[in-house]
Amino acid sequence: MDNFTGLTDIEVAENRLKYGDNDDAINQKNQFLKGLLDIIGEPLFIILVFTSIIYFILNQTNEGIIMLVALIFVASISLYQENKSNNALKELNKISEPLSRVLRNGIETEINSQQIVVNDLIIVEQGNIIPADGIIVKSSDFSVNESILTGESLPVAKNAVLKITNEPTEINKIYKGTLVYEGMCIALVKATGKNAEIGKIGKKLEETVTSKSSLQIQIKNFVKKMVVIGVIAFVIVWSINFYFTKNVLTSLLSGLTLAMSILPEEIPVAFSTFMALGTYYLYKKKIIVRNPHTVETLGAATVICTDKTGTITQNEMHLSVIYDFNSNKLFDFTKEEYKSNQVLEYAMWASETNPYDQMEKSIHEVFSITNTRDKRTEYKMIYEYPLSGNPPFMTHIFEQINNQQNIIIACKGAVESVLKQCKLTNENLLKIYNNYNLLTSKGYRVLAVAKSEYKGVNFPTTQFEFDFDFLGLTAFYDPPKPNIKKVINEFYKAGIEVKIITGDNADTTSAIASQIDFEHGNEILTGTQVLAMTIEELRKKVVTVNIFARMFPDAKLKVIEALKQNNEIVAMTGDGVNDALALKAAHIGIAMGQRGSEVAKKASSLILMNDDLENMVDAIALGRRIYENLKKAIRYIISIHIPIILIVTIPLLLFWKYKFIFFPIHVIFLELIMGPTCSIIYEREPIEKDSMTKKPRKMQNDYFSWHELSLSIIQGLAITMACMLLGYFFMKNNYSEEYVRTIVFCTLIFCNIMLTLVNRSFNYSIFETIKYKNSLIPLIITISLLLLASSIFIQPVRVIFSFEIIKFTDILICFVAAFAGVNWIEIYKSHLRNIKKKKQFD
Repeated sequence: MDNFTGLTDIEVAENRLKYGDNDDAINQKNQFLKGLLDIIGEPLFIILVFTSIIYFILNQTNEGIIMLVALIFVASISLYQENKSNNALKELNKISEPLSRVLRNGIETEINSQQIVVNDLIIVEQGNIIPADGIIVKSSDFSVNESILTGESLPVAKNAVLKITNEPTEINKIYKGTLVYEGMCIALVKATGKNAEIGKIGKKLEETVTSKSSLQIQIKNFVKKMVVIGVIAFVIVWSINFYFTKNVLTSLLSGLTLAMSILPEEIPVAFSTFMALGTYYLYKKKIIVRNPHTVETLGAATVICTDKTGTITQNEMHLSVIYDFNSNKLFDFTKEEYKSNQVLEYAMWASETNPYDQMEKSIHEVFSITNTRDKRTEYKMIYEYPLSGNPPFMTHIFEQINNQQNIIIACKGAVESVLKQCKLTNENLLKIYNNYNLLTSKGYRVLAVAKSEYKGVNFPTTQFEFDFDFLGLTAFYDPPKPNIKKVINEFYKAGIEVKIITGDNADTTSAIASQIDFEHGNEILTGTQVLAMTIEELRKKVVTVNIFARMFPDAKLKVIEALKQNNEIVAMTGDGVNDALALKAAHIGIAMGQRGSEVAKKASSLILMNDDLENMVDAIALGRRIYENLKKAIRYIISIHIPIILIVTIPLLLFWKYKFIFFPIHVIFLELIMGPTCSIIYEREPIEKDSMTKKPRKMQNDYFSWHELSLSIIQGLAITMACMLLGYFFMKNNYSEEYVRTIVFCTLIFCNIMLTLVNRSFNYSIFETIKYKNSLIPLIITISLLLLASSIFIQPVRVIFSFEIIKFTDILICFVAAFAGVNWIEIYKSHLRNIKKKKQFD
């Protein structure tokens, strides 16, 4: 790298001590303290505190201690889950932090951007976000978008200082957080972290607006409603109880018991757990989730818009065929038919000197192989016209070092644009386009090559002012990935449409699409056509058109917006700066981890670490599994809360002989069983076998609508009936209050266990779901039964719970009642399956 060596390891350590790391030094609140304060503000926590105080005032010390232990246990579980989620996200954030290229010890290496120190030599190129303030010491056609600092969206050209000792001007400086628009540079770092310009003026590199997802809003609104209902119920029960007993504290206990049973605290916990663990599982599949809400959206994706190069194809562009205009011949380089001539030579001159584009690398490789004399060392670039035009092309001007009169002007780019700059007869144009169409129909990506002559030293302002002589065509082949046909088919089976949105031409894209069995009609839209349409016209077209070629950033964005207006849930893949707008606009923006620009990564919500679209099949399957399992958890919570609420209220409202079947200690015991059941057991459930052959769910679905929860409410009422009828029977037969309480509690525990099992699927029978692998189910069932047995048969625990030992035959009766109260749904599921089969045959 032009004798630049960079810092040594010792100098890096010294500068780190002297200037610090490249850290923005944002003061973060203590996560543990924040989590603790959040828990203290939760309604359930407040109720538990008041309940404990009342028990102590009533001199019921054992009960008070139990409630305090429960309070600590509930807080510990919440803190553990919160801490686990935070740690997982921290680890993912570390992995997804941008990397930077630096020169150290004379070697180019890649490090975490935070590890950059003052006086490091950094290397940045098109698409990079500059990691620190610095002075340019070497550059090539380098320009920067500094809008984050200046508000000016136009790129600013930058140049290297002639000598590092010189006082740099603004044109020689680069700033942290700005975007490399074009070219590359090596820069000497002068300020990092909070000392960088962006830190001084108080700007943020990333404006992170934490908006609530649709489901989060639904959960928040539902919990709010239940809190209001809980407060009203508390007042009613306290008033009724106080009217009859005239005892303030006992009445408060009754009201708090009911309020505790109404609050569905498990739902937000389950949601957080599912999302955090979903993020972790995706990381295991080499997918980084930048926005946790995306996990919720994944299962609802209806359309995937994918780039061609590097996503469908291998991104290994090899120069395979050259068309020589002068001889009107095609030369297949793969068959060693081609020898050096002007087409290849000028294609090389029109490429970057140190190329990072795969096609330009291939041009240099082939040129090196086929040319006995390499003239590159004899010339220097004196002028460069960057990619411009729609579609774009570029021009380089070289001057011989020993003879400034020898000038090479080379042009390379999109065929249609280059041909416009050349004076050609209609006959010659027809000849060129025939060869061009032949190559693109076979899936080749084709670039045109031309040369020009110019007398004088004042070169034109733009490359469009040159008159070029057409030389020929270079054809590159990028084969499809071996697994892409299977991946596309998996999307189709899952009811997901696939659309190709590419900057390549229509014929090449269509040829590649045919090779992978991609479903597309005869119509293909170009970027120009897309921009010329109204949004209403485009909304109709995107329904049937699956290939969009020669696309520009604005055209890509317009297609995404049209799909969204058609109520599609859109996933979009991309890797370049020109994809950023569309990635940001899509519901699920997917950047490539290996070849993706930093801008694309920052605009995305997911990053595929290995650039493999097959991982998205796994991600969508995981999204569907999480949605299904979260729905099971919510339905379970609703179903089990209803009997708890009604067991507390019915004896009071119907003036039973035994008005207090459950006390707060019983409710909190049930809460401690329900929490792990909904947030751990259901989260572990495998995906159901037909999930990836069903159409995507509608994103607008309301988890808490009557349609979604009616079955859960009926389940809850059935469980209530089983518990209360049994309790009423034993009460009428003059069993003690403790005996009746034990019977009802025992029945409810059995119901809870059975509900956990039958709710594993709302389609398949328990005989099918019992085959699902979930090691936590036997564990939770065993713990539940042991705790139940302990509360009945261990004397000190039995006293605390106000239970009485019940006969074995009565335990069997409880089991039978629970079986009847829960397992009726198996008959209902069988009926639904029969209806489904009948529809299939009809």
